[in-house]
Amino acid sequence: MNTSVKNIVTAVSASAALMASGSALAEIKIGIAGPMTGPVAQYGDMQFSGARMAIEQINADGGVMGEKLEAVEVDDVCDPKQAVTVANRLVNEGVQFVVGHLCSSSTQPASDIYEDEGILMITPASTSPEITSRGYELVFRTIGLDSMQGPVAGEYLASLNPDRVAVIHDKQQYGEGIATAVKETLEEKGVEVPMFDGITAGDKDFSSLVTKLKQADVDYVYYGGYHPELGLILRQARQANLDATFMGPEGVGNKDINSIAGEAAEGLLVTLPPAFDEKEANQELVKAFEEKGEDPSGPFVLTSYAAVQLIAEGIEKAESTDPFDVAAALREGSFETPIGTVEYDSKGDMESFEFVVYEWHSDGSKTPVN
Repeated sequence: MNTSVKNIVTAVSASAALMASGSALAEIKIGIAGPMTGPVAQYGDMQFSGARMAIEQINADGGVMGEKLEAVEVDDVCDPKQAVTVANRLVNEGVQFVVGHLCSSSTQPASDIYEDEGILMITPASTSPEITSRGYELVFRTIGLDSMQGPVAGEYLASLNPDRVAVIHDKQQYGEGIATAVKETLEEKGVEVPMFDGITAGDKDFSSLVTKLKQADVDYVYYGGYHPELGLILRQARQANLDATFMGPEGVGNKDINSIAGEAAEGLLVTLPPAFDEKEANQELVKAFEEKGEDPSGPFVLTSYAAVQLIAEGIEKAESTDPFDVAAALREGSFETPIGTVEYDSKGDMESFEFVVYEWHSDGSKTPVN
C-alpha cells in the first residue's frame, strides 16, 4: 500500500465518519466472503454462522463506537477467479473490513485487491503461509499456519513408528502446502515417504491412486485437501482392501465426509483446532448458537466469530474506522476471544495457535489422541 492510497483511504474514512455522526443509522460494513455454494460450502456455513452471530451480538450490545455492524455477504465458491470478482464487488460497495476468505487459493488473490484498496481482511480459515509472507499491512488471520499444522501431523505419524507413509494432495495451494509440510517433517524424523503425488480436485475415480498405494506397500497415507475427494478415496480404498490408515488436515474434518465414505471414515486421523465449543468460558455463546439451531462445533465457526470481534475491538482501540489505524491497533493489542488470547506478529499471524490430532469415527464424532 503506497502512501497516496493510504491518504485517500484515510480521507474517505474521515468523510464517512463526519457524515455518520449526524445519523443514528450509521453502519460499519463488514464483508463476509466465503463459499455459499460449491463442494466445500459446508465450511462456508461455519464461517457465515460464526460471523453472523458476532455481528448480531455486538449490535445488540450497542454496536461499535455507536455504529451498527452491517454484513455484506458474498459467495466465492472457494474459486480464485470468483474470489477476485467478489473482492472487487466489496470494494465497490464501500466495505472497509472483510472476514474471509476461506480457501487459501481464494484468499491470496483477494487479499491483493484488499491491500491495494485499503481494506482490512481477517481470514478465519486460510492456513497457507504465503498469504501473510508478503509483508502486507492489512492482512490478518484467526487460524494457525500450515507450518504449524503440518509438523503436528508429521510428528504424530512419526510417533506411530510407521514403515512407509504416502503423502497425497489435491494440487491446490492449501492441500499441496500442508502436504509438503507433513512430508518434510516425516523425512526429518527419518520416515520413508515413497509417494508424494497429486490428484485432481473434483475427480471421482481414484482406483489408479489406490493401486499405486497398494504397490507402494504403505501403512499410512496423509492427504492434503478437502473432504469430498478424501471421502471417495477412503471408500474406494476400503473396497480394494487397502490396509492403511489415512490422515488429513482440518479441510477433511467435516461430518459430511461420513456420508461419502461411510464406515471407511472410521479411524481417520485429523488435525483440527481445539474444540473451542467445549471451553467453559464459551458455554453461554454455545447456548446462543444452539438456540438458533446452529452447530458451534465446526472448526471455523468460532474463528469467524473471533474475526468479527477483533475488527470491532480493533476499531474501538484505535478510536477510528480507518483500516490502517485498526491494523496498527491489532498488532499492538492483546485480545480475549472465544479462541483464546489473540496477539499478532508483524505479518498478521497469531503468535500462537494449537492444532490437535483427533481420531474420526463413522458417526461423525471425534476423539482427541494427542
